[in-house]
Amino acid sequence: MDKIRFHKSIHVKIVIVYVLLILIALQVIGFYFTDKLEEELVENYRETVIEHAKLLSFNVEQEMTRDEEETERSLSMRVNSLLSDLYSIEDTDTSVQVIDSHNTVISVSNPTQRQNIGKRTTNYLVKRALFGLDDSEIVLDPDTGKIILMAVVPVQSDDNIIGAVYIEASLEQIYDQIQQINNIFMTGTVIALVITAFLGILLARTITRPIVDMKKQANAMGKGDFSRSVKVYGNDEIGQLAMAFNDLTNKLQLANATTEEEKRKLSSVLMHMTDGVIATDKQGKIMLMNKRAEEMLTTTQEDVLQIELTKVLNLDKFLSLMDLYKFTDPILLDFDNAEHEMILEAHFSVITKDDGKENGLIAVLHDVTEQERIEEERREFVANVSHELRTPLTSMKSYLEALADGALEDSEIAPRFIKVTQNETERMIRLVNDLLQLSKMDSKDYQMNAVPINLNLFVEQIVERFQMSTKNEDIQIKHKLPNNKDFIINGDRDKLTQLLDNILSNAVKYSPEGGTINCVLKEEKDRVVISIKDEGVGIPKENIQHVFDRFYRVDKARSRNLGGTGLGLAIAKEIVLAHGGSIWVSSDWGKGTTISFSLPYDEAVKEDEDI
Repeated sequence: MDKIRFHKSIHVKIVIVYVLLILIALQVIGFYFTDKLEEELVENYRETVIEHAKLLSFNVEQEMTRDEEETERSLSMRVNSLLSDLYSIEDTDTSVQVIDSHNTVISVSNPTQRQNIGKRTTNYLVKRALFGLDDSEIVLDPDTGKIILMAVVPVQSDDNIIGAVYIEASLEQIYDQIQQINNIFMTGTVIALVITAFLGILLARTITRPIVDMKKQANAMGKGDFSRSVKVYGNDEIGQLAMAFNDLTNKLQLANATTEEEKRKLSSVLMHMTDGVIATDKQGKIMLMNKRAEEMLTTTQEDVLQIELTKVLNLDKFLSLMDLYKFTDPILLDFDNAEHEMILEAHFSVITKDDGKENGLIAVLHDVTEQERIEEERREFVANVSHELRTPLTSMKSYLEALADGALEDSEIAPRFIKVTQNETERMIRLVNDLLQLSKMDSKDYQMNAVPINLNLFVEQIVERFQMSTKNEDIQIKHKLPNNKDFIINGDRDKLTQLLDNILSNAVKYSPEGGTINCVLKEEKDRVVISIKDEGVGIPKENIQHVFDRFYRVDKARSRNLGGTGLGLAIAKEIVLAHGGSIWVSSDWGKGTTISFSLPYDEAVKEDEDI
């Protein structure tokens, strides 16, 4: 569980806020209560003191008007006695003074102030009272530092002011009472706050318990655990929030499962795609690369992460990233090296946000090496066919024009021109037939008529036929066949006949006068090998790998003079491969050439009755 700082806890915040609200409410109430209480107590005390002063004023007026002939001393004694009888306040903090009309103190209640008797007073309240005004005022005694109430009441007799009664009363007792009340109120406030805090904790727990539970659930969901659920404590707003949270959890779990499934599907699709896929961010830095792209670029995703796409595809010297955002046509990329040939076709598409802004690129790489090779071969093939057809057609055109111009009437020239035209026509027919043969063999629905063939007898028959056709050319054809074993194969008789005809024809064409052609049939492992060796000029080593290419000739001028099309060995290779065999050539320059091919055979196959 994550540690939460104390002051950041919503539980603590609720308790603090709750306590502060109660504290503020109590303080406002207390302030208002104590202020009003103080005001009321002081006012009541003021009224009490003034009432006492008025009562005393009445009695003093009686004493002062009883006998005018008495001396001032006897008057003071009677007033002092009156103060003792009528104003029995034992509090030494309260004093009473009686002043006559001449502003002279004639009597005091406090013995400590008797020295003031006979003296004139300077109190402005007394002066106002001698003019018939009663007044009171609360002041701070500068000598004692106590708060006192000063009250004065005039003494009247028949509408004449004959004196005044002046009272000073301390308010300390009242303020002490107020302080006691404040202390009691503070004690009650503390008790109320403690009770409030306890209730706040209970209330906060009631509110925060499901919230804390939801927090735990959110943390668990953040880690991918959707198995937990929030406990619902009631049907109030928090309970409804908890139910909504549980519903959200279920929906997130379903959405997460769907997302994971889609990610696995996408990952599987990317993994098994025959095309390479590269994804980048907005800055063109690589974020994703599938296995096929790694194989094409001979690198790994870890090696190219956060590297710009243009650098990985070797385009940084020609194009910028913004150029790729604008590209709609594919780009051919040459990744040839010393080990293998690799040509890639790159298609670029832009990743956009919901608002349409560009957010990255997707590059799809397609291996077009074979397509480009086939296209190159097609172009070369068309060029070769065009060249091969143009030569005899040009020759025929020239001779036919000559015949049309009058050579036909010449008995010596006409037969020779016609013979050349016939030869060129036959050459074109052979070329077209060879092309048709190759076209059929390249077709996917090409089928052979396979029958059991005794290869020993078959080769012997082909060699004897060539011996008969070359008996006037001073070329010997010999064959060496095993006498102790017959090799039976499943093959197409016509195609195998064409195979041997093409190889033997080449050997005859390039053999010198008096040369010998040897045909040998032997067994190697589980295959039968037929080798045909001539004594011609041979093939240079650098040309040996091309002898089975279509339209390839080592000596082009001599081949055309001999009527070759350059397709014989290419057809021979296709026939051997169609029979599940292999063909190869070995040659020493100036010593001759040996063309060999191997075919699978089966001893259990019965000999064809037609052999």
